[in-house]
Amino acid sequence: MKHFDPFADRLCRDIRNDLSEALMNSLRRLDLAPAQKIAERYLATDLEPIHRQYIDDHMQRYSRALERIRLQYIHDDFRRALVLWDEELFFEVHEILEHTWMNAAGKRKLILQAMIRAAGMYIHLEHGNTKGATSMAAKAVAAFEVNRSEVPDFLDLDLLLSKLRRVDPVPPKLTTGA
Repeated sequence: MKHFDPFADRLCRDIRNDLSEALMNSLRRLDLAPAQKIAERYLATDLEPIHRQYIDDHMQRYSRALERIRLQYIHDDFRRALVLWDEELFFEVHEILEHTWMNAAGKRKLILQAMIRAAGMYIHLEHGNTKGATSMAAKAVAAFEVNRSEVPDFLDLDLLLSKLRRVDPVPPKLTTGA
C-alpha cells in the first residue's frame, strides 16, 4: 500500500472511523484517553508502516487540538470544529459538525452543512478526487453565500470562500480570531 486510503481499503476506513469516533468521546471528556485506547489497540497489531504513521500523526494532532480546546475553554462544537480544521482533521470536522447538524434547524442547519461540505472538499482533495472536491466546494459556497448573515462573526468567511472557490489545496487557518 502506497498511501492511507479509507475509500479503497477497509482497514484504513476502520482506523479512520474508530479514531474519529474515539476523538468525539475524548472531546466530551476533555481527555485523550479514549482515542489513545483505540490507537494502542491498533498499534498492538501487525500494521503496515502507512497505518502506523496515520495513527501516530493523528494522535499528535488530536493531542494538540484537545489541549487547545481545554486551555481555551471551548465548549461550542462549531468552535471546536474550527480547532480541528486548523489541525487539518477534516474527517473529524465532518464528524463533530454532523452531530450538531442533525439537531439543528433553519439557517443554522444550512451553515453547518456548508461547513461539513467545506471539510468534505479537503477530504476529497487528500485522496486525489478533484471532481468530488469541486462539487463539495460549489455546494458549500452556494450555502454560505445565501446564508452569509448566519455565519458566526469569528469565522473569516471571505477567506474560506476564496479558498473554496479556487478549490485551493492549502486550507485556510480558521481560528485566528476564534
